[in-house]
Amino acid sequence: MTINTALFTSNKDDWETPQSFFDQLNSKYHFSIDLAASDSNHKCARYFTEKDDALQQDWSTMGGAMWLNPPYGRHIKDWVKKAYEDSLKCDDPIVLLIPSRTDTSYWHDYIFGKAHIDFLRGRLKFEVDGVSGDSAPFPSAIVTYNWKEAEK
Repeated sequence: MTINTALFTSNKDDWETPQSFFDQLNSKYHFSIDLAASDSNHKCARYFTEKDDALQQDWSTMGGAMWLNPPYGRHIKDWVKKAYEDSLKCDDPIVLLIPSRTDTSYWHDYIFGKAHIDFLRGRLKFEVDGVSGDSAPFPSAIVTYNWKEAEK
């Protein structure tokens, strides 16, 4: 059995969304853009890469549901804050896949009472180069801004 040590290092912050997991959410939301991707792991035809600097873009003008699996490093709070602030300027859903670190300030400042939260049961098996890897060393949640009751 090969263990992918990258999944357990704190140096890793780019966790590729499992395709089947994304497909389930996409069938519900029909995402128009992937807000934090690379040329090799984007989930939508339209996407921002690190070079595009998504944090400097106006997400409220994207048109349609937005998918965000941000880098999980120390700047994740910037991504969550951006999602929250831009959600106030549009009606389109912004759906985030993030670690369920409910003790952090960004959860209290930008998520609780401001977004719909679905805590995932178990641990996701993130992909590494398009191949399912070991289970993540943290729990995850789907956070949705501009969630509508009819989308349940």
